[in-house]
Amino acid sequence: MTTPVASVPLGGPALAQERRLVTAIPGPRSQELLARKAAAVAAGVGHTVPIEAVAAGGGVVVDADGNSLIDLGSGIAVTSVGNAHPKVVEAIAAQAAQFTHTCFMISPYESYVAVAEALNRITPGDHAKKSALFNSGAEAVENAIKIARKHTGKQAVVAFDHAYHGRTNLTMALTAKSMPYKSGFGPFASEVYRAPLSYPFRDGLSGPDAAAKAISVIEKQVGAENLAAVIIEPIQGEGGFIVPADGFLPALVEWCRANDVVFIADEVQSGFARTGAMFASELFGIVPDLVTTAKGIAGGMPLAAVTGRADIMDATHTGGLGGTYGGNPVACAAALAAIDAFEHDGLIERAQQIETILKGRLQSLASADARIGDVRGHGAMIAAEFIDPETGAPDAALAASIAKACIAEGVIVLTCGTYGNVFRFLPPLSISDALLHEGLDVVVAALAAA
Repeated sequence: MTTPVASVPLGGPALAQERRLVTAIPGPRSQELLARKAAAVAAGVGHTVPIEAVAAGGGVVVDADGNSLIDLGSGIAVTSVGNAHPKVVEAIAAQAAQFTHTCFMISPYESYVAVAEALNRITPGDHAKKSALFNSGAEAVENAIKIARKHTGKQAVVAFDHAYHGRTNLTMALTAKSMPYKSGFGPFASEVYRAPLSYPFRDGLSGPDAAAKAISVIEKQVGAENLAAVIIEPIQGEGGFIVPADGFLPALVEWCRANDVVFIADEVQSGFARTGAMFASELFGIVPDLVTTAKGIAGGMPLAAVTGRADIMDATHTGGLGGTYGGNPVACAAALAAIDAFEHDGLIERAQQIETILKGRLQSLASADARIGDVRGHGAMIAAEFIDPETGAPDAALAASIAKACIAEGVIVLTCGTYGNVFRFLPPLSISDALLHEGLDVVVAALAAA
């Protein structure tokens, strides 16, 4: 294991930056909490890592038994600035001491407006924009669809193969994967259609050809005259970190512009420096009509947003948007601190450095092990897809076994993908190079032993 680092880079509590195992995982105190969880918490709420987390920062999560695990998941891309970032902690404490809630729809406050102003400024495009704040990514997506339908006067919505947009009724309809997100929870919202995604590793198509295929499906099965919105993750999250071929997204945007269809970029997972750009849309040269954000927006506090063209955002009647907790003042204070860190603490550049390390190590590994079929992604959002080297079929069992082995050795890793065969690497941008390399060493060893 690495020698502990005296302080955490780029903010966070002063935790020793080391992988440390003092018990098996789960240790006795964690086992006690998991027993309580089984008795008190609904069985549908699962967990990936069997620990009781008590502290986190830099690139580690510490459990109640004193184990220190390398964090390659960031709470699913949420703690991008680093857990308990000092700026975020200070902002939360200061706001909580003033007031924790008035409801913006009752008594407005400055921090909500300031977050909207910041989002209007940093999201792609220099056109006039407005924002509305909500609680979760799914809620942002639902409201983006509402806005698009109101603006266009049309009802149909197109999502894509492998998409993930949330767990509410409408967002389940938009999500492609049945188990565990949709199975048994229908009926789902109507007027939702699905088009084929550009998946270079599996379809072999160029971006323009994949777009032509998708547009043909949309025109034949839906019709532009009925279509309010196309919604897509510029880089898919739960679907497997699928990066579309160059030219795919621009062609979709061009078709939407020509047909009075609102183009919605779901940047819930890919936003806020995660991909080595402030937003993944920038990597593909596209300017969405609406952008949905959440996860990394507020350093761990629940907050989400829809930001978009002012004329589209203003299509909804007064009172048509909102919610009791939407834009909570404590979450807004955290968001302003997190956005400040993204803009001024070198986090975009740090994501690019992390990409160099992750891709370098994983591509080298793939060249020597045919079970890794593809390495893809941008910034600190990188994936490795595991396959049967003889057939190219997805190998979910291999991915699951490696993940289990890594967690047992003190490295938090996440799997994803429609077929469950993709390893996704989402380290906090505050992680050190040494911890990142050590975490990858554990992955390499687990793969060799599988």
